[in-house]
Amino acid sequence: MLQSVIFDMDGTLFQTDKILELSLNDTFDHLRQLNKWDNTAPLDKFREMMGAPVPKIWEALLPDHSNEVREQTDAYFLERLVENIRSGKGALYPNVTEVFSYLKENNCAIYIASNGLIEYLRAIVNYYHLDNWVTETFSIQQIDSLNKSDLVKSIITKHHIKEAAVVGDRLSDINAAKDNGLIAIGCNFDFAQADEMAQADIIIEDLIELKTILLNMD
Repeated sequence: MLQSVIFDMDGTLFQTDKILELSLNDTFDHLRQLNKWDNTAPLDKFREMMGAPVPKIWEALLPDHSNEVREQTDAYFLERLVENIRSGKGALYPNVTEVFSYLKENNCAIYIASNGLIEYLRAIVNYYHLDNWVTETFSIQQIDSLNKSDLVKSIITKHHIKEAAVVGDRLSDINAAKDNGLIAIGCNFDFAQADEMAQADIIIEDLIELKTILLNMD
């Protein structure tokens, strides 16, 4: 069994899709009321951008708007996401708690490394009581470079990790593993893309597979 496993949050542990469309529609309705948007919410574009740092997402969704408007929009979107999480409209992926319990029972430390913002991550961790299993949750906000490889490196350094796997659904997770000499486990879930998954060391279709996979790793 490995010493540690570092998990992504969105599209890996948390079924972001369950609150994404709702929160995004609320946000772009708000922009329309301010006369700063006159189209439908760009849900497909947002889905494509999942896994990217938040500022990059809003640059892509609002290319003709000022940074001030993007920041205001992101703040409103964050409010809607958090409220929807606290209202129970989201969900973890199947078998998250079973896998977490298994890892903890086998003395494998669990960390979360996410491109999500601190307040958003805290809402998920608190609502689903993930602190029962997770040693520490890290947000990309804690890294000046907004680079997930650097975020994972900071976890390795802080917790003196020598052997670990990174579990995630996007290329940033796979690169974060490989850039730090860790095992890359790709989750072929909602936001996964075939060309990105092909670069992972291992691909899973369900988190429950980790019990068998990690048992055989040293």
